[in-house]
Amino acid sequence: MEDMDRWNRTHDALSRAALELFAERGYDATGTAQIAERAGVSEMTLFRHFPSKSALLLADPFDPLMAEAVRTGPADELPMRALAEGIRQVWAGIDAETTRGLRVRLRMIAEAESLRGAIERHSEATITALVEALTARGIAPDSARVAATATISGLSTALLEWARCEQASLDDALGNALDVLGGGGGA
Repeated sequence: MEDMDRWNRTHDALSRAALELFAERGYDATGTAQIAERAGVSEMTLFRHFPSKSALLLADPFDPLMAEAVRTGPADELPMRALAEGIRQVWAGIDAETTRGLRVRLRMIAEAESLRGAIERHSEATITALVEALTARGIAPDSARVAATATISGLSTALLEWARCEQASLDDALGNALDVLGGGGGA
């Protein structure tokens, strides 16, 4: 248990250090050695927690929650509706602090030249989790992959647009995207 607590503290310290440095210097001007030093660990320790510098911004704790919500949704929902409603359920439980942190992270991603396409490159774990949830519902693997990929692509676009616009609320941005993706239209 103590090892897990230490792991979590180190993980959180690295995340905080990275965000602070990215905000101070910009993503592209910040090195992993600087992040590790700020967190008080070695660079090797950083890479045990995060496989790359971009993972410090792109790690997604919501994958298992979204997959479970999709897996346990109403059995008669079509794949796109099941994805949209499962994801909507998870995002409805996100608090204001998490929302602010998400906006900061996504704005950094949108502004860093070297991160163009990063969300798409780092989405495979999310897509895989959603594919597994859909196949557990009896959806054919090929169909599940198409639906999950389309959903994550659409959400990525909506989230990056939301991050760039200070006035937009996360609820509105995601709600509209999930309505479109789930077949409900959109404004």
